[in-house]
Amino acid sequence: MSMHRRLLSPLASFPGCPTRVATAVLLALGALAAHAQQATATQASDPTVMKTLESVVVRGDIAYRDRTEDIAPTLTYGQEYFQRFEPSTAGDMVKRVSSATFVSDVLEYDAVQLRGLAPAYTQVLVNGKKVPGAGDDRSFWLDRIPAEMVERVEVRRSASANRSGDAMAGAINIVLRDAYAFDGSYIRVGATHYDDGENKPTVGLVSAGEALGGRILVSLNVQDRYNPKKKRSDRWAEPGGAFKDAEDQTDTRDGQDYSATASYTADVGDSGRFKVDGFYVKTDREQKEVSTEYNAPTFADADEYARVPGLTDWDQTNWGLGAEYKFDMAGGATEIGLTYARFKDKNIESEEEHKYENGPAWDWVESSAEKTVFDSQDAETGLHLAHKRPMGFADMEFGLDYAYKNRITKYTPYEWEDEADVGHTAPDPVEYEVDDAIKNTITERRTDPYLMLSGKRGALGWETGLRYETTKVTVESVDDGKVDNDHNTVLPSLHLQYALDETNRVNLSLARTVRRPDFNDLLNGTLEEEYEDDSDFRGNPRLDPETANGLDLGFERRLGKRGVVGINVFYRQVQDLIELVNTGEEGSAGPGTFVYTVKNSGDGKVWGVELDLSTPLSALGLPDTGVFFNYSALDSETEDFMGKRRFNNQAKSLYNIGFIQNLPSLESSFGASYRKQGEAKSRMLNEEGTTTYDADLEVFVEKRVGKSFSLRLSGANLLDAEKKEVFHKFASEQDQKDRVYDEYEIETEKAGPRIQLVARYAF
Repeated sequence: MSMHRRLLSPLASFPGCPTRVATAVLLALGALAAHAQQATATQASDPTVMKTLESVVVRGDIAYRDRTEDIAPTLTYGQEYFQRFEPSTAGDMVKRVSSATFVSDVLEYDAVQLRGLAPAYTQVLVNGKKVPGAGDDRSFWLDRIPAEMVERVEVRRSASANRSGDAMAGAINIVLRDAYAFDGSYIRVGATHYDDGENKPTVGLVSAGEALGGRILVSLNVQDRYNPKKKRSDRWAEPGGAFKDAEDQTDTRDGQDYSATASYTADVGDSGRFKVDGFYVKTDREQKEVSTEYNAPTFADADEYARVPGLTDWDQTNWGLGAEYKFDMAGGATEIGLTYARFKDKNIESEEEHKYENGPAWDWVESSAEKTVFDSQDAETGLHLAHKRPMGFADMEFGLDYAYKNRITKYTPYEWEDEADVGHTAPDPVEYEVDDAIKNTITERRTDPYLMLSGKRGALGWETGLRYETTKVTVESVDDGKVDNDHNTVLPSLHLQYALDETNRVNLSLARTVRRPDFNDLLNGTLEEEYEDDSDFRGNPRLDPETANGLDLGFERRLGKRGVVGINVFYRQVQDLIELVNTGEEGSAGPGTFVYTVKNSGDGKVWGVELDLSTPLSALGLPDTGVFFNYSALDSETEDFMGKRRFNNQAKSLYNIGFIQNLPSLESSFGASYRKQGEAKSRMLNEEGTTTYDADLEVFVEKRVGKSFSLRLSGANLLDAEKKEVFHKFASEQDQKDRVYDEYEIETEKAGPRIQLVARYAF
């Protein structure tokens, strides 16, 4: 497997859509465009319109992507859009939306990459608010939110002045179920069967109703999460060169998620509304990796091998509270909001290596072990003040967002070694000794005033605004003291929406956005022998954020009463890219090693085309058949020490295609979805990689009984999806430039299908 990582890590042309898929989609679009009934565009789903939970549990129709009336380009998907495929987490939901890629392990949908850009470029919000996450790159892992807690998913393609500007690729807003939108109760019980014979349960409860002079909603969920995988690695001295060694590995992830949400909403007086909500998610998870490495293509031919058991324990807790009060004041509407969120993460990662030789007798030679204890505590407090009022020609909104963030991280590495000697022919029990502890504290204070104007004149809707983000950063470490860094950024935005008629409209958005540095890059200190060539890494707490000027241009057409088809092109011009560079200083290990750091250097650009379709086939006489399709062609360009390349790990393409067939007379439904993500490449110091994924096929069959009960059987990963990674490894930066290989590796990772049976009962 790839060993290029830091100790601090917690863990020009568009590609073509396959011919058959492209042909099918073009034919479908042509037929729909020719036959779709002209209809007045309906309003998007209003989240304040009450839904009975019985209608959520037992659906007699098909849910489609909503067409919002937001002037800023936004795609909205209600929970019912995803539900029939029984997603386990918010990540399972988001993988079906336009341009949402994931470059992670098979069947893991944690850090989303909108438009294929690294997770740090995507802003993830919960109920419209920022929350701390697990990644040192500030990313929030979507697989920590159970799908049953989610009311809808919003994809905000461009930034507006009344939201934080750190959404260069866009924003994903996970809206949790709200007391003012639901009424009733239901329970969900199910189990998932895995190909290794394991069965894992899940249970959830949602209840909403009137209480305490307002409305209350409570959601509880417990689910086992399990992912057994097999990996194989083969390594050569260079491409086409001598074989070096092979590795067989089992990787099993087993854990539980415990989650809860609560929401209370009450009307106050004639115009006021008070709301308080909260969420809590706890993850206990264990990952066992057991590898056998040997110096031949097959174990039977080897005369040296190593047994490498690894174990990682995760204990993560994420919770947040929010309160807001909206009321009429001074001829307008005023909003006051207060939020507090915390994330605690403790994971212990250990790996042993026991070497043997002289097969088949296998004499023990030596053993070593490493363990890292990672502790992180992240707390964020936010205050939001806003006032909106009519001004004749427009609506004006002005406000202030204040945020205080405190992140404390501690890394404690341990080591152990043992080797064979006379009379000592087996390893002793592992007894770790602490190597050196690293502790870092980062605080950020942000004060962001903004002004926004919006209005509509005939067929033209418009919104323009200006946000001024001021950030004060303090980075402090035990050994290297404290460093302060301030940066201020002006973020203008403009959105135009023009209705060509009642069915067709175009959108144009221009906005400036930012991407803030990773926490590890802000480290105040030097990590010795951090890289495989024993070079050092020195953090740079004086880094400035990256900025980008962006454009989105889209066209959207209503198909009949419920269908919608859209196409969008986007472009981002990125400045002050944060890149790894060689300082030229000699490293702590002596001649031939260097000190590397990160700094703002160079520019880049990102562009692409996005197509999405969601519609019933009513125009073809099939009102009970719904089809879904999205396709994204993605590209980018930047320059590093080797020359031009794409942004790291940006998939070249992504498409989802699926259908749902309702059988009203049988009170049943069935459907299928197919997902394929294109190749992604990366290039960094001493290593270059290419990642490809097989397609993923999912199906479901549903039976409804009356208005209160549904039973659903679903299958995921039915094609036994495989992930393949190819690594080109080098011992130094100069070797990488000269193409002098240290190692060439091909690694495959595979997981089997999973079958889920879920029952829902409303009461």
